[in-house]
Amino acid sequence: MSADELFLDSEAGTTAYREAMQRATDAVVDSFAAAENPYSGRSPEALSEQFTDPIIPETGTGLDTAIDEVATKVLAHSVGTSNSRCAAHLQCPPMIPGLAAEAMLTAANQSLDSFDQAPAATVLEQEVVGALCELFDLPDVADGVFTSGGTQSNLQALLLARDRYCRRQFDRDVQADGLPPAAESLRILCSEEAHFTGKQAAHHLGLGEDAVVAVPTDEKRQMDPDALDEILAELDANDAVPFALLGTAGTTDFGSIDPLDALADRAAEHDLWYHVDAAYGGALALTDSDDLLEGIERADSVAVDFHKLFYQPISCGAFLLGDGGDFEWMARNAAYLNPEEHDETGVPNLVAKSVQTTRRFDALKPYLAFRALGREGMADLVEETVALASDAASLIEDATDFELLHEPTLNAVVFRYRPREAMSEQAVSRLNADIRERLLHDGRAIVARTEVAGVTSLKFTLLNPTATLDDVAEMLDVIRDCGAAVAREQEVLA
Repeated sequence: MSADELFLDSEAGTTAYREAMQRATDAVVDSFAAAENPYSGRSPEALSEQFTDPIIPETGTGLDTAIDEVATKVLAHSVGTSNSRCAAHLQCPPMIPGLAAEAMLTAANQSLDSFDQAPAATVLEQEVVGALCELFDLPDVADGVFTSGGTQSNLQALLLARDRYCRRQFDRDVQADGLPPAAESLRILCSEEAHFTGKQAAHHLGLGEDAVVAVPTDEKRQMDPDALDEILAELDANDAVPFALLGTAGTTDFGSIDPLDALADRAAEHDLWYHVDAAYGGALALTDSDDLLEGIERADSVAVDFHKLFYQPISCGAFLLGDGGDFEWMARNAAYLNPEEHDETGVPNLVAKSVQTTRRFDALKPYLAFRALGREGMADLVEETVALASDAASLIEDATDFELLHEPTLNAVVFRYRPREAMSEQAVSRLNADIRERLLHDGRAIVARTEVAGVTSLKFTLLNPTATLDDVAEMLDVIRDCGAAVAREQEVLA
């Protein structure tokens, strides 16, 4: 291909782009979307054996051939996230408006680290952030920035919380001078069901994972405020210094939502930075069940993901601050991107709000979706999946060979296959672990695994609004088939 056919600055380039996008679209539809099962079942070894040709050949094959190779070697063996029997992780089926936005934003290739690289994109991101702050009833001074997802948002929350605390309590500018010796006493509080990125962030921030204190949960797997009170008292008695409290709105395994308002009370009483990880459950703000998020408006910061229950392509998240002034704890100026005079002249400056420099125009995806469907249309999608999870839980509970482990709050359903009531926990754990392994190679259903009280369990994460109870029943039958096969081969039930 000539240079004119490789870029969008000529008639030849425009024609090549149209043809390439059409061929890529056909590849997605024919090799990926049309697949009967959510996975081909290929093993890692079998997948690797496909790539025997040089990855970087001396002479290229041409774009058509390269796209066709991707269709047969990659797309045909990718997990079908839009398949109604793909129900393992928080990996949503991306909606068509999001896919259209993805095509547009990648072609435009705007970089959100300076206004002159992304003028309209910069302004639109600010507008979307403002709408999100309103959605979560945050104060008028709220602000935010788009992120790659919950991991980055949670890291950024704890970064700001740490630096604000060190400045106020130790008169230490961490950005310039690093952590003070007293940082060894700093503690972060979260539920024992909270996402692992709390500990990961503590490691990355130089505090160490041991700085994270897990608070016990109640029977609904929500953080127990009474247990939190006890731990706060213990920390005080041991001269440990809590500086941040993490609430969770939608735990990964159970979809549980902590008592956010009660946690906000504790954070205010003990002068803690209050962060709510709503990466999973934040979409409830669109629905009539938004009362489950009561108290989120009192948070110092909020993480929300759009590549979960907002049905946008990966990656797409946002980090929201109750007081946008708190971005000062990480702000910096670079002469070639955001010189200080820009702050005086009103030129938008997003790079000072992010831990990234080059950053995608991901705000276009939820913007296009909101404009196309409206709040009601988006809410309907979320509510359908929550209703399906409730029906799925009832179906499992009524089955004699399955064990339901909780009543779902969102659309995660955790259960075990237990064909005999008298089976030991050890036998049940081994059986379900082996079933999960066999399921992946079977390909008819994609189901997650987790551990509950040390026993391997299975999980449906029912994010797909097109899935039905018949699809759930079919997945249960696949689990039964795999369980019977495992039992025959390994005599698990003997």
